[in-house]
Amino acid sequence: MGKFLPWISMAKGLAFVALSLIIGVLQSANAEVPAIFILGDSTVDVGTNNYLPDSNIMANFPHNGVDFPFQRATGRFSNGLNTADFLAKFFGFKRSPVSFLSLNGTLAIKKRRFRGVNFASAGSGLLDITGQTSTQKANVVPMGEQVYQFSMVYNDLVASKGTSEAQNFLSKSLIFISVGSNDIVGNHYSKNPIPKEQFIPNLAVVYEKHLRNLINVGARKFGIISVPPVGCCPSQRVSANGECLKELNDQAEAFFSTMDTLMRNLSYENKDIKYSLGNTFNITKPVIDNPQNSSFTDVKNACCGNGTLHCTPLASLCSNRHKYLFWDLFHPTQAASRLAASILFVGDSRFATPVNFSQLAEA
Repeated sequence: MGKFLPWISMAKGLAFVALSLIIGVLQSANAEVPAIFILGDSTVDVGTNNYLPDSNIMANFPHNGVDFPFQRATGRFSNGLNTADFLAKFFGFKRSPVSFLSLNGTLAIKKRRFRGVNFASAGSGLLDITGQTSTQKANVVPMGEQVYQFSMVYNDLVASKGTSEAQNFLSKSLIFISVGSNDIVGNHYSKNPIPKEQFIPNLAVVYEKHLRNLINVGARKFGIISVPPVGCCPSQRVSANGECLKELNDQAEAFFSTMDTLMRNLSYENKDIKYSLGNTFNITKPVIDNPQNSSFTDVKNACCGNGTLHCTPLASLCSNRHKYLFWDLFHPTQAASRLAASILFVGDSRFATPVNFSQLAEA
C-alpha cells in the first residue's frame, strides 16, 4: 500500500500540485482534440435517461445537482460535475458535451461548432440485458445502441465534411468509455451468477466487439476507464457488515487485467489505434484504505441518504460534501470525480497505461 501514498497524499493539495501539471498540458492537448465522445454508464451520464420516458434510473431531481451551476439537477448522479465533465474541462471544454438524445436528431455539425456528444446512459452495461431485466425494466441505452448512435454521428460528419475530413476529425478526437460496473454487480446478484473466471472473459469479448465497431466508423483514440472497487460502494457495504464486498472488488481487478490484455492486443493488430487504460481501482482503493492520507474524511457513507437510503429530495444531505467520497449509494461526489479525472489526466503508469489521458491526446 505504501507505493500509493505519495500520489494519494497529493489529494490534500490537488489544487496546487495536479492543477499545475494540468495547466502545463492544457493548451497543447486541447489543440489536438477537436471533439470528445463519451460512452458508458451513470458515472459519465449527463442526462441521457431524462429523455427515456419509461426509465426508472434517473437523477433529474434534488438533491442531485446541488453544487451544479444554479443548483440544477441535470440528470448527473452527482452533487455537481462528474468525471466526464472534468475530463472535458481538462481538455479545454466547458464541460462534457450534451447528451445525444437531447439533440433530437439534429446534430448541427459545423466545422467550428461541433465539439462532440455524450452517449452514456445510467444503468447501462456492455451487455444488452444489463439494466433491463424482467423485474426492473429500466429502459436504458446499452453500449450496443450507444455505438450505433456514434455511427449515426459519423454518417452526419461524412455528409457535412466529406469522408476524408470526417475521418481526420475523428482520428484526433477522444473517445472516453466508462462501463462494466453494472454488468459485474448485475451478474453477482442474479439468480444464477456466472463464475468470475467465465464472466469477465465474456465481458471482454463483448467489449472488443463494441470497440471494433467504433474503430470501423473512425474512432482512433480511446480513454478506457476501468471498473473501480464497486464492492466498497455504500450500497454493497450494507450487505457486508460495513466492510467492502471482496467478491465484487476481485471481479473489478480481474476486469482491469483482462482489459489490459485486450487493449494491448487490439492496438498491436491496429497500428493506428492509441489508448490509455485508466485504473480507477488503483486510484480509489488507497483512498478508501487510508483516508487520512487524502482530503476525504468519510469514505464509507453517502453524502445524500447517509449510505442506507437512496438519494431523493427528502433524503438527508451532508453539508461538507467535498469531504465525502460517495455522493449516493453508488456514485462519487464531485470532489471524488475531480480527483479521479485529474489522476487519469496526469497520472503515471500505476493509474493509466501505457500513457495517461493528456499524453493520449498528443499521441
